[in-house]
Amino acid sequence: MPRYHLINGERVQFTAEEETARDAEEKAWADSSKERKLKQIKELRLDKLKETDWYSNSDVTMPDNIKTWRQQLRDLPQTYTTEEQYDELLEMQGDFPNQTYKHTIWSKP
Repeated sequence: MPRYHLINGERVQFTAEEETARDAEEKAWADSSKERKLKQIKELRLDKLKETDWYSNSDVTMPDNIKTWRQQLRDLPQTYTTEEQYDELLEMQGDFPNQTYKHTIWSKP
């Protein structure tokens, strides 16, 4: 199926070279899916770790359940290594605007 783009407001069909270039861009995007998901997981993990960083910077002793949870978060890249596991970690539940991540690792104990 041919693809089109707008040039000066007119719909123009892609040339063969443009089709080839677009195919390469789409393949590169699809091939980097796993890396994009891992980046998102690492960002979520960092946010969760920041929520409890104050324990280490205060006179309050960090509870064991928080220590364990923080270690599990730090271990995510070694524990979850496949794209299917990344999908599991990123699965959402609920309806917008009240969506949350379904996996229990994201819930602070």
